[in-house]
Amino acid sequence: MNAQGKYVPKRDIRVDWQLIAEMIEPGSRVLDVGCDDGQLLAHLTETKNVDGRGIELSQHGVNICVANGLSVVQGNADTDLVYYPDDGFDYAILSQTLQATYQPHVVMEQLLRVGRRAIVSFPNFAYWRCRYYLGVKGRMPMTNTLDIAWYESPNIHFCTLRDFTALCEEMSIKIEQSVIVGASGKVMTRSNYGPLANLFGSECIFMLSKET
Repeated sequence: MNAQGKYVPKRDIRVDWQLIAEMIEPGSRVLDVGCDDGQLLAHLTETKNVDGRGIELSQHGVNICVANGLSVVQGNADTDLVYYPDDGFDYAILSQTLQATYQPHVVMEQLLRVGRRAIVSFPNFAYWRCRYYLGVKGRMPMTNTLDIAWYESPNIHFCTLRDFTALCEEMSIKIEQSVIVGASGKVMTRSNYGPLANLFGSECIFMLSKET
């Protein structure tokens, strides 16, 4: 992060992935759910020396991961997390995938069952550009984090920052850390920005644990 509060990416890795990496202790056991082509998992292996595993719906994504030496299997976040043992990992990561699941609350329960902590990131549907598209243009939003047209998008359960925190409260999930990223790369926190974070944050990243 530079003096202006903007995150400076390394090695052309996405900003949210670098912020996720900052939340993870070196040498941890990590399960990356919906790991796509494995770039985040590879980054964590390289920079944090994690014992990493992945699960990915797309066979193409699995093939790329395996070809690059990553331990990834084909599976569905909605149905296949039940086969993983309790507390089998220190962290279970769901990066930009929650909105594409059929039962987000069930998936979150499973993440916190298989991982001692869960890290969840998602696009904020209350971001001002989304509001502009709906309120002024009358069309489904297209932003940097929502860059697929509605008729091709895998997203089925959009939510806002407030929706997510309300769900955590309903499910008695503890929010250990939260980072909100603006479109310009500026990193915010809910405590510092309050309701403005829901308006100006395009991406949300939460580290969660079970209430004790």
